[in-house]
Amino acid sequence: MSTPSRAYKTSAIVLRGRTYGEADRILTLFTTERGKVDAIAKGVRRTKSHLAGRLEFANQVYLTMHRGRNLDVVVSAEIEQPHWQNIVQPERFAAANLLIELVDAFCELDLPLPDVYALLTGALRAVGQSDDPLSLVPRFSLRLLDALGLAPPVGTCVHCGASTVKKTAWLDLEQGGFGGEECRVAWRDVLTLDESDVANLRALAAAPGSDVRPVMRATRRVAQAIEALVNHHLGRRPKAGLHALEFVKNSP
Repeated sequence: MSTPSRAYKTSAIVLRGRTYGEADRILTLFTTERGKVDAIAKGVRRTKSHLAGRLEFANQVYLTMHRGRNLDVVVSAEIEQPHWQNIVQPERFAAANLLIELVDAFCELDLPLPDVYALLTGALRAVGQSDDPLSLVPRFSLRLLDALGLAPPVGTCVHCGASTVKKTAWLDLEQGGFGGEECRVAWRDVLTLDESDVANLRALAAAPGSDVRPVMRATRRVAQAIEALVNHHLGRRPKAGLHALEFVKNSP
């Protein structure tokens, strides 16, 4: 019986890396072939390495890989989209760092998620072209939750199933979604969305080609609600989110 090839090729986004030994780097990659994988790029820190400058944070690359016992090995790399050079501006870097941390935190190793890969590559491209990149984070977060099966229903109450369209809604983190006014618990201090917020939430969650026209930017309360939902599902606040908040606070 023939032995299956250990070599494979895949497109990938560089999520993070750390130095290893004198000249190597251990990378976490998000690939089209296998989802998230850990790999080693041998000799990448040497100036004459054919990999040097290609495996930078957030770059989209086409890789030849070899399956290893513990870590896959990067054999060759060609740049498909040099996102790194477009996100060196501080606010763009803060936004890209947050998007990538969310994908890294939510996605398991060796689980192909082509929808998430397409979402991330599109979002990094948008961040690299935006004058207000942090405003793109709420829609990305909501679409990521949807791709992972964690998104809240945005048109119905999580308690009774009644439509909340054109009505106020309140965030119920315990139920992972939004409740209608009729199901509101009077003694609970909750984040409340008005009618315009609810409309914004539905448009923000809209997938391309749906009946609802998508929007790219969230209202303040909708952004707060999405951030709270992400933190709830993640079990913590992303480190990059704290850095992004500090950037906003310190901006003129």
